[in-house]
Amino acid sequence: MLWIIGFALVTILSVVFALKNKRPLWLVVPFASILAFMFVKIAMVPLPFWETVQFIFNLRG
Repeated sequence: MLWIIGFALVTILSVVFALKNKRPLWLVVPFASILAFMFVKIAMVPLPFWETVQFIFNLRG
């Protein structure tokens, strides 16, 4: 639950900064933070990185 609140806060702050500074580049921050979070969680798996990624995408099949 704490991660959801954190990502919501990042999203709200980036929208406020984007509107205040009139720079749409701030809207990339939430996506970048979620992508970084995903890479950290994948790196925490005790398997090699590429095997972990292949395992995640093979779960769809």
